[in-house]
Amino acid sequence: MTAVSGHGAWPGGERDVLEAQQTVLGDLADLPTGVDAVPFLTQLTARGPGAGPTGRTGALLAGMPVEIGPHGWKLADRPGADQRRADALRGEDLAALAVAAHGYAGPLTLEVTGPWTLAAELWSARGDRVLADVGARGDLALALAAGIGEHLAELRAQVPGVDAVVQLAEPLLGQVHAGVLPTFSGYSRIRGVDGPGVVDGLRPVVEAVHDAGATAVVHLGGTWVGIPPAVLAGADAVGLDLSALGNGGWNERAWELVARATERDVALWAGLPPATVSRCAGPQLGELVRLVAEPWRRIGLPAAGLTGLTLLSAPRTSAASVDEHRAGLANLGRVAENLSERAAA
Repeated sequence: MTAVSGHGAWPGGERDVLEAQQTVLGDLADLPTGVDAVPFLTQLTARGPGAGPTGRTGALLAGMPVEIGPHGWKLADRPGADQRRADALRGEDLAALAVAAHGYAGPLTLEVTGPWTLAAELWSARGDRVLADVGARGDLALALAAGIGEHLAELRAQVPGVDAVVQLAEPLLGQVHAGVLPTFSGYSRIRGVDGPGVVDGLRPVVEAVHDAGATAVVHLGGTWVGIPPAVLAGADAVGLDLSALGNGGWNERAWELVARATERDVALWAGLPPATVSRCAGPQLGELVRLVAEPWRRIGLPAAGLTGLTLLSAPRTSAASVDEHRAGLANLGRVAENLSERAAA
């Protein structure tokens, strides 16, 4: 069956953690019959340093402490208050999940920043981006692999029946590959990483996810050029924001890569934008259905394969309300129902 899930980011403050997790689990449990739900660990990023994706994932790095520097999160000589704050927030989230998902058995996804995007966003203790140092970025991938294994152990300690799915968010992978990210000075660019190098950086993290008994999804945002490296690294699925492809979601080269991935049993997690709302007719869900179904048919993929899709709400701005997030999940449920019916026709 076509499934619905989401990214971890969710609006709210310190007091909203449990309510947010209960809301997600409750809303996904109410999806239409015939649609699978994949709940997710909520991340209330507005809680301050350590709650956002870079600090949250950086704090997972085994043996590589992080702290906040002048330009953002950077590697540190020793763990400090910033890392303790990030660790504490993660602990709060897992404790809330343990209450909200008491007795739950089934899939649940958690999102962490992937090794290449993290290497691009983290700064060295006394230098440039970690990405600029071949040795440091290799160490970072291994430290992240170990940290994710520990994070999954924490997750299962709180919810023993969970079938874990890890979304590795890699929105900067295309820029890493193209060599367009600026150095610390801004006067030059960090050398691009070739395809085999990208695979080598992803592989230890994907393997760590598998070794921990979890499913690995490499979410690329709109960076469709990252599909082949993700597949070669062993990902079980690739995530792609379809609206970022332009032209109504149609990009022939991108969809050819999606088709090749599906032929290797690598699933697609399709990110969809918020539905356009008409004052007369309400959400225009037909637009979202077409964003998926028309390119799928046009590239020659079988309609039955639509049941293997997982739909995601594309990342929203921090200003989006809880009601907007909830409406997005409900709309995806109706879109998934329509796609399932097409698959069965």
